[in-house]
Amino acid sequence: MNLVVLILSINVIISLILAIVSFWLPLMSPDYEKLSPYECGFDPIDSARLPFSLRFFLVAILFLLFDLEIALLIPLPWGDQLASPLTTFTWASLILFLLTLGLVYEWVQGGLEWAE
Repeated sequence: MNLVVLILSINVIISLILAIVSFWLPLMSPDYEKLSPYECGFDPIDSARLPFSLRFFLVAILFLLFDLEIALLIPLPWGDQLASPLTTFTWASLILFLLTLGLVYEWVQGGLEWAE
């Protein structure tokens, strides 16, 4: 029990020291050069703070969602060797049906449209 308390106290002390140092260490002296966007040595032409289309984020999130769900099908070849391959086939079919249903929903809602 003493070893656990010692390790926890060392972790808390190191965490507190790092948190305190992280607030004291950075020098907050912003100037025009530090705040300006880097343009390979040239003066910036436009503002670097232009609005970014949320469609890119939506497509990225949809890609991650469907990509992670496809990863659920990776153990499928090993599932065929179980005592009941019909159960494996049923679960795989259910996952594919849900993926297709999600894709159709996004398509109908217009989430895959680039232009309006």
